[in-house]
Amino acid sequence: MVEPMDKQGTLTADQPDDPMMTADWLLEIHGDAGLRIVDASWYLPAQNRDAMGEFATGHIPGAVFFDIDAHSDTASPLPHMLPDTTGFSHVARGLGLSNDNLIVVYDGMGLFSAARVWWMLKSFGATNVRVLDGGLPAWNAAGGALEPGTASPIRGSFKAALDAAAVCDIDDIQTLLRTGAATVADARAAGRFEGTEPEPRPGSRSGHMPGARNIPFTDLLDVDRLLGSPAAIMSRFADAGIDLDKPIVTSCGSGVTAAVLNLALARAGKHDVAVFDGSWAQWGTDPDMPVVTGEADD
Repeated sequence: MVEPMDKQGTLTADQPDDPMMTADWLLEIHGDAGLRIVDASWYLPAQNRDAMGEFATGHIPGAVFFDIDAHSDTASPLPHMLPDTTGFSHVARGLGLSNDNLIVVYDGMGLFSAARVWWMLKSFGATNVRVLDGGLPAWNAAGGALEPGTASPIRGSFKAALDAAAVCDIDDIQTLLRTGAATVADARAAGRFEGTEPEPRPGSRSGHMPGARNIPFTDLLDVDRLLGSPAAIMSRFADAGIDLDKPIVTSCGSGVTAAVLNLALARAGKHDVAVFDGSWAQWGTDPDMPVVTGEADD
């Protein structure tokens, strides 16, 4: 694994294995030759924000824009599904990325969609990916400059190889739930998980998978959308009744905020965690899949 850079941009062997990067740290290493910055902003339709338009108006200097919708499996009827390795290699190279770059991912919300792209990059073989803690708002608050326009990066050499352990499909989830070999942690809001609020996606039932536990991803963030400490993260998962000695599979509405849970657990040192890529967009719309309402069952 390529070692992370210290605050002066020098590679060190003793830097903690934390997937997060502070805005102050990024300011200090900005401009280093091996650094790549990725704007992974993505918004729900109800948020009425144009991620690509906002990037063109102003982004962290040197950043490229990763379009989560366009850079997924567009042939799938499900949203945001992982592309194949050939497709991801092509996208990553076009964005100027190579496997051994220090890649810092951020989004315009603070921490929302950046975790999904962090997870995608790691799952396809990037060796040193971090998420900007607090995202673009934290960069602005630290006095970071913005630049307008579009990016024209020099082509990278990224070679994608999917880590199969990083992702689960619906057959895997059914087996894990039946055997109890792993716990499903659902990152949706409590009302959607409990079935008291409707799902935003047409045709999707409200509720949760039998045996799943609810960890709304926002519970892991502070008021500035900074990710909690390792101790706070592990405490929140334990409070939700999740056995931290077992593997964990994360889920959400469409596989985006599920990755916030993966990111949080990585910060806490737990790495046997996968994403159910189809998430509730697949389970909740399949009439053959059982749906439970109410709080998580014991």
